[in-house]
Amino acid sequence: MRCFAYGSNMSSRRLLARTPSARFLGVAHLHGHRLKFHKYSRVDGSAKCDARYSGVPADRVIGVLFEIDASEKPVLDRAEGLGAGYEEAEVAVRRGNGEIVLAQVYVATDIVVDLRPWDWYRAHVLAGALEHGLPDDYVAAIRAIPFATDPDAPRRRRELAVYPATSALLSGTGLE
Repeated sequence: MRCFAYGSNMSSRRLLARTPSARFLGVAHLHGHRLKFHKYSRVDGSAKCDARYSGVPADRVIGVLFEIDASEKPVLDRAEGLGAGYEEAEVAVRRGNGEIVLAQVYVATDIVVDLRPWDWYRAHVLAGALEHGLPDDYVAAIRAIPFATDPDAPRRRRELAVYPATSALLSGTGLE
């Protein structure tokens, strides 16, 4: 199964903790969509990412294309909240070589404007963007997203535990 990750699952460490079969296929663009941090999390009340359809051809969400074993899809569906704030869709994404491929993506159904992501969630998104060399302006836009410090310190530690304490993946996320 091809999966287009544009939020926290861009981080290979985060995705591999959920789906060990995940194999990096490359960076891809989803045109006619915009990256938004407005998906309401029913689990922790914070904002998560959404690849929101805009219909504007120049808009794009840049993400990472992964191949995941179909047997791990139920695990990913649960982690992503399929049916509880996200629905899945099949989208056409453009790879770096210009090839158009179909991929599965999660899109938000529970939207609340003016939410902020937790610091650790934004760190996952930034870590993935930096890990895969997304364009500087795109990384800067993610970095500019206002966030809140998660008051649940054990959850924050658990979320960041996928990165070694001195991980270069956290460099530049504000959590190093």
